[in-house]
Amino acid sequence: MSAKLPFEIKEIEAKGILSKCGIPGIDFVVNPYIGCRFGCKYCYASFMGRFVGKKVSDWGEYVYPKINAPELLAKEIERKLPNKGKGKEIFLSSVTDPYQGLEAKYRLTRRCLEVLADWEFAGTLSILTKSNLVTRDIDILKRFRQAVVGLTVTSADDGISRYFEKYAPSVSERFEALRKLNQAGLQTYAFIGPLLPHFVADEAGLEKVFQKLAEVGTKDVYVEHLNLSSYIRGRLMDEMKGTDKNIVAKFYSSQSKAYREDLEKLVKKLVEKYEMNLLLDLVIFHREFQAHHRD
Repeated sequence: MSAKLPFEIKEIEAKGILSKCGIPGIDFVVNPYIGCRFGCKYCYASFMGRFVGKKVSDWGEYVYPKINAPELLAKEIERKLPNKGKGKEIFLSSVTDPYQGLEAKYRLTRRCLEVLADWEFAGTLSILTKSNLVTRDIDILKRFRQAVVGLTVTSADDGISRYFEKYAPSVSERFEALRKLNQAGLQTYAFIGPLLPHFVADEAGLEKVFQKLAEVGTKDVYVEHLNLSSYIRGRLMDEMKGTDKNIVAKFYSSQSKAYREDLEKLVKKLVEKYEMNLLLDLVIFHREFQAHHRD
């Protein structure tokens, strides 16, 4: 009798792969997988489950590789990206991690990058991941006219990252990945978010993150407040059952304007101290940010 897999893997064939993107400043997105094994408790992308018959609580327990993604991309770029995509930005990925563990086997992200590089894509390639596996593809990334690689870091403490990002590589591995990318001459950024109340949203904890980024040579940062939409809040609170009530209260207070303003002052102070660049020149609050760009 075969052993049961720890999570569901189902190979699928996608109908499209190069999709228009609603994220401000990004034109197209490529998501080579549905689902993400990293299963981070605060992940907004957990809503994706409804498209494949899964519940929000199932996030992290299924991954569907789009096995025809590279072939589809090769066809779609010809039609959707005139002038070799000059002036356009392609993002990997918005609702999955392009370098989650299965990428080591399926190599869908790498093959999509090869398609774009061989085609001589002339726009900006942007990547966001929590995985040091991205360093495997430094050879391809260096072929692009402009490639920007971001690593998400929510703490400088591996214990905290393990608590909320159970199956993702440790933050120490992510910092090391940024170091290697910088040494290779690639443009990098850190996505510091969400700012987890009590754990890192205090001066000492947050400063450790900035110190580590300075050590590895990353100067550009996005910073985002915690998104406590109802479906995210439910997953977080389930994870925190039995936790000190004062800590739970901190999570709820993180949504208040006063709390966010105080935290933003701290972020800007640290940005100035470590001579970094706060991209967008603000700390992103998901609900307000999306509403502003819809108007």
